[in-house]
This record gives sequence, structure tokens and C-alpha cells, in this order.
Amino acid sequence: MNGRTSWMAMLAAAFAVTALAEEPPKKREAYKTSTVAIGDIVPPRVVPPCKPGRCPFAGQSVTMLIVKESNEGALGELKREFEEATGAKLNLVQLSHQDLFPHFISDLTNRGGKYDAAYAGAWWLGELVTGDYIIPYDKYYNDPRFPKWRVEDILPAPRSLLSYAGKKYMVANDHDGQVMYYRRDLLADRQHQSAFRQKYGYPLEVPKTWAQFRDVAEYFNGKDLNGDTTPDHGLSMHLKVGAQGMFHFMSFSAPFVIGPDNPKMYWFDPQDMKPLIESPGHVRALSALVDLVRFGPKDMINWDLGQSWDHFLGGRAALTFTWGDLGALAQQPGSKIKGKIASAPLPGTTEYYSVPQRAWVKTAQPNVVGNTTGGSWAGVISKFSKAPEATYYLLSLMASKEKSVVYSVRGWDGIDPGRTYHFLPPDGTGQVKTYLDAGWDETDVRDYLHAYFENFSNKLQFPYLRIPGTYSYWQALDVHLAEAVAGQLTPEVALKAAAVDFDEITIRLGRDQQKRAYRASLGF
Repeated sequence: MNGRTSWMAMLAAAFAVTALAEEPPKKREAYKTSTVAIGDIVPPRVVPPCKPGRCPFAGQSVTMLIVKESNEGALGELKREFEEATGAKLNLVQLSHQDLFPHFISDLTNRGGKYDAAYAGAWWLGELVTGDYIIPYDKYYNDPRFPKWRVEDILPAPRSLLSYAGKKYMVANDHDGQVMYYRRDLLADRQHQSAFRQKYGYPLEVPKTWAQFRDVAEYFNGKDLNGDTTPDHGLSMHLKVGAQGMFHFMSFSAPFVIGPDNPKMYWFDPQDMKPLIESPGHVRALSALVDLVRFGPKDMINWDLGQSWDHFLGGRAALTFTWGDLGALAQQPGSKIKGKIASAPLPGTTEYYSVPQRAWVKTAQPNVVGNTTGGSWAGVISKFSKAPEATYYLLSLMASKEKSVVYSVRGWDGIDPGRTYHFLPPDGTGQVKTYLDAGWDETDVRDYLHAYFENFSNKLQFPYLRIPGTYSYWQALDVHLAEAVAGQLTPEVALKAAAVDFDEITIRLGRDQQKRAYRASLGF
């Protein structure tokens, strides 16, 4: 096998092992909650049926790999509409998040054309574009034959993930990023305010720094937070290896490393691909994260994402930080915190370690860094598709404003807000009635949307890694983060081990090739 094929085989094997290790005991995906029910709001029809004999893609077939969802998720909802409008047949192949990439990349490397498209994570673009496996959709974007959507409607940070090397590859859908969630009712309680001030010497307010976040978590840990007389917790997190826990370290650590004079150097030195993951800023961040874990349930070291969300939705934690799904899920039947869940951008730090200066830099205001952490799951078109135009029609239909507005208000489909018409004035052009009609609490949704608007509008953004081998780097980091959280290694030793693994991956893939890809991804 050639180098690329050998590497892909190894990566596919790693994914397969991870998927087997993560098989949940209950019949739900590891990233799904079991506390709340799925709502019944559905998106409107956008395109009419084609007239007999005038269907644009009659006789064609589109097969797409998607994330496993109830009733085939959002794509399943528009299947009939797509088929009636185009004359084409839609086949949806459902797999877990962990299995999507190895199945798609195997088909691509074998030039099989089995799948016309895949529901892709943004980090895939490193492999997919540099390997010349997917096609850009620039030539289709303004073509009147296809449903219209506007890339300009997407806020700058999530919009940047749709393109690679100046070409459009991902058709907009989900817009991932992480914010802080906290119990508004707890922070507004006068008894808690008085006791907190007495203990810590400053007011109980929305945390602006991770140090303040730590104090709030410590204060509420062990108190009854939902009225069932059982002690609850300061925070809820998911830390299980192989369950996307490393994403949380990325968001958490960003302000310890990224700052005004170091907006991009987090992962590697772009001059030589030396790993930066063991810098003093990263080590301090991991030390702070390990300290935080003491204020959550002991079991959360083995929790997947759904378990962490369930804990918070049950009113059993004061704080968490995670994706947009949680804010929407909190509005669904079964949630114990509707009307009590507030949102804010992730806290910052009062100093960060500047890699270029090799020194700590103090800031007058909290150093807050925005993020697009996560998959921002969206459709990409295989180079070997036999029906690329019909495939783009499907993806553009899903990206249309009419569909996206509905997707953004519900939590079960995993599609989060990121477009101007998702946000309320003065941040955007959305209408609060859209959310109220879907069952949202008005105060909750105003907090939620403004937090995401501020996160995505922050000029200082955590640098998203999109180079070949990205997920392999992240898997290595995930393992060593778990060793630190479990107390098996100190944060410094754990990150040194991660740096060694990073370097081995870089050598295996080719240092010069990786450097070119990394510099291109950063705009150097």
C-alpha cells in the first residue's frame, strides 16, 4: 500500500476500535440525552413537486452517509420533498459519529462512488481536500436550478469552516461552538449571594474568568440544587475517552494560550511543525481543568456527552460548558431547568502564555477567546459521485433559510444556530416569536442566542485544526487528558506525552506535507 492508503487504513482501524469501545449500554447514541423528549415541530416545504417529464434529476440516485438519528433526522424529514421535486431517489445510510469517517474515506480511497455525500465534521477537510476526494460547489452556488441559501448569512467564525484554500466545500448546516451554561436562579438567590461573598470576598456573579468559574463550582458542589434533598454538584462534564471530551479542553484552554499577539499558534509551530501542546499555557489550563473535576460527580470521568447533559437537565449541577444543543434541549418536556438556564460566552483568563514571546502576558480585561469547537456537521460531495448536481440540490435544500430557522429552535436534531436570521435584534434579524412558538422560555432564549452571537463574533477565535491526521492528533490528546484527569499523570507529563505522539503522527504523515497543510489552514 502507498503511504496515504496505509495511513487511512490505520485511521479507519482506530475509528473502528473506538466505536466498539464506546457502545453504550442503553439504546441511544453517546451524544444523546435521555432526560427530555423530542418535540414535534417540523420545517416547511420549500420546493414544489416537479411536473411529469420535467423532473431535473429523474432516474438518478443520491446515497448519503448521515449520523444515526430517530427517523433519519432532519434529512429524513425532507426525503419526500427532495424526491418529488427532483425525480431522484434518496438513500440515507445511518452510522454513529465514530463510523462515518472510516466508511466514507474507505469508499473515497477505493474510488468506489458508493456514497455521493457524507455528513462531515469540519476537521475532515484536511484529508478530504488535500487528498482530492471531494468537489467544491462554487459552480453550483449561484445556479438558479438549485434551492437558494446565502453563505453571507453565516457569522464569520462558522463561515470560515465551510471553505478550504479559497473554495467552498461544506454546504452549511450545523454551526458548532461552546458556551457556558449556568443556573440563573441559583446565582440570583440572595442567601447564596450572601454566603458566597462571605466565603470568597467578592459578589456571586456570572463568571468572567475560569478562576471565578472554579469558585462558583466549588461553592455549589454538595448543595441540593433541585429540591429533592439529594446533594448535587458544582458542574457537569463528560470525560470518557473516545467520547469527544478533548473538545472541551480545547475551548477551556484557548484563553490560556491564545491572545491578541498570539491569535493562531496553539497546535504547532508553523515553521517546523513542532508541537506546542506542552507549552506553559496548556499545562496551566490542564492543571485548572483537573482541579475543576473535583466539583463534579465522581462518575463523570466515564460519562459520555448524553450523560453529562442529562445531569444538567435534571437540575443537578450549577454550571457546565458545552454545545448549543443543551440550551435547546433544556426547553423540551422532561427538562427540570426550563426558565432557569442562562448562557454566556466561555470565561477567560487574566493572563495568557504567548508562544511567540515565550512569556506570560497580563491583560487589563479578561482574555476571552471565541470558538467553533466541534464538528459543525455539514454535507460534502464525493469526487466520485455519479450524481453531483442532484446531491448539491439535496444539500442546498437542507441549507435553505426556511429549513434552517426550524432546525435552530429544536435540540434533538443536533443543528445549532450560527446565521444572522437565527439571532434576535440587535444581533440579527430573527423573531422571538419563532422560539416562543417552539416552547422556549423568553429569558432563556435571549441569553442563549446572545451568548452564541458574542462567541461567533469575537475577533479572537480558537484556531480550528484542519489538516491530514487531525482526528488522530485529537485521539492522542484525548487519551493523555484522561490520564491527567484520573491522576495517573501530572498535567505536565500528560501533555509532554501528547507532544511526543503528535510528533510521531507528523513524521508518519510527512513533516513537510503537514507543514504546508498547516500553514495553508492558518492563512500563512
